[in-house]
Amino acid sequence: MANSREVIVVGAGIAGLTCAVTLQEAGVPVRVLEASDAVGGRVRTDRVDGFLLDRGFQVLQTAYPMVKDLVDVDALDLQPFTLGLALRSDRGPDHFVVADPRREPQLIPQTLRSGKLHPASVASLTRWLAPALREEWVLNSGEDVTRGEAMDAASFVGPLRHLLDTFLAGVLLEDDLSTSNAFTLLLMRSFATGRIGLPAGGMQQLPAQLAARLSQPVELGTEVVEVGPGRVRTAGGENIDAGLVVVSTDPETAERLTGRPSVPGKGVTTHWFATDEAPADHRMLVVDQRHEHGPVINTCVVSNAAPGYAPEGRHLVQASSLLRPGQPPVEDEAVRAHVGQLWNVDASGWQLLRRDDIPYALPVQPAPLVDREDLVVDEGLIVAGDHTDTGSIQGAMVSGRRAAEGWIARTTP
Repeated sequence: MANSREVIVVGAGIAGLTCAVTLQEAGVPVRVLEASDAVGGRVRTDRVDGFLLDRGFQVLQTAYPMVKDLVDVDALDLQPFTLGLALRSDRGPDHFVVADPRREPQLIPQTLRSGKLHPASVASLTRWLAPALREEWVLNSGEDVTRGEAMDAASFVGPLRHLLDTFLAGVLLEDDLSTSNAFTLLLMRSFATGRIGLPAGGMQQLPAQLAARLSQPVELGTEVVEVGPGRVRTAGGENIDAGLVVVSTDPETAERLTGRPSVPGKGVTTHWFATDEAPADHRMLVVDQRHEHGPVINTCVVSNAAPGYAPEGRHLVQASSLLRPGQPPVEDEAVRAHVGQLWNVDASGWQLLRRDDIPYALPVQPAPLVDREDLVVDEGLIVAGDHTDTGSIQGAMVSGRRAAEGWIARTTP
C-alpha cells in the first residue's frame, strides 16, 4: 500500500529538485522520476570535442534569493563575467564599453567615452529604475504595464535606451518590448545587486548539486506516460500510488500529462564556435548598436570568463539569436557573418561545434505580471516550474519550494 504522505516528483529540473530537497528536509518521503539520462531539465551541459557546451547560453545570477538559500555557490567555483557590455557601433570597428561604475571602477574612463551617458538619458534611466532600487520596494503587479510603456512614461530615450533595449532582448528573449515591466525591474534589481557567472564545470553543476543532496537518488531513464491524482504510470509499466504527484517537466510535457494549458514560450538559438585565437580578451557580452545589424542579440568569449569551458590553447565563443515562433530558425552562415562583424574578425574559419535551437527557453511574462500561478490541477496532482512563477532559475526554485511547502503544511500534524 502506498505511503499516503509520499510524493512523486516527475522531472528532475531545477523546480523538481528544489521541491524534492525541500520535502526531504521536512521528513517527507519523495521519489524523483526523470525521463532523460541526467538531471537538469533545460539546465544541462555536454562535453563536445573537449569543450563544455550548455544547452543554450545561460548564466547563474548570485542575487537570486533562492540561490542564496539553497546553493553552495563557492562549491560551484563560479567564474564571473565583467559587469558591463562591449558595444559594436557605427563609430568604428573597436568596441566601446559601458560598465557598472560602482563595481567595475577601472572601466569608468571607457564608460565615459562610450557616448551613451548623456545626462538626460541617465536621468530618465534613473526614473525608470528608481522603484526597484529602493530597499523597501515591493512588486505591485496591479499597476504593471509593459516595459516599453514604462520606459516611454519615464521619457527614457536616446542612446542609453537603445543600449538597454538591445541588452534586454537577449535577457528576456524578445525585442518587441512586451514583457512585464514589474518582471523586468526584478531582473534589473538582481543585476544591480549580484554577479553573473558560470560554474567552472558547466551550468549543470547547479542541478547536480541539488540532486546530490537527495538520500534517494533521482531515477533516471524513467519516462512517465500518465499521471492522475496521486498516481503515476511509467513507460516501463510501473504503476505508482502516492499522496501527491508533482509534475515539474517542461510546459509542453506538463500539458500533455495533466491537460493544464501551457504558457506560451519564447525561443533562442545559440551557436557555439571553437577558435584557436580569442577575438578579444575581455569577459563581457558584445551587443550590436549599429543601425544595420544581423540576427545575433549577444555574443561573448565564454572561455575568457570560464577557462574550463575550452581545452587548453583553444577558445569558445557563443552567439545567441532569437528563435521566433512561426518563423524559420536563423541560418548558420548569417550568424557566422554577423558574429565576425561584432568581433571585427574573419570568423569563416571558426569551427561550429553545435547549434542549440530551443523553442521554449523562457515562458512569456506579459503585463500585468502574474508571478504566483495556482499550482493545483486536481486533488493530489499539481504542477511546478518557472512557467508557474517567473521565467528564471529563481522562479523555478520558488515554484518547487511552493509545491513542497503546500504539501508539508497539509500533512504535518
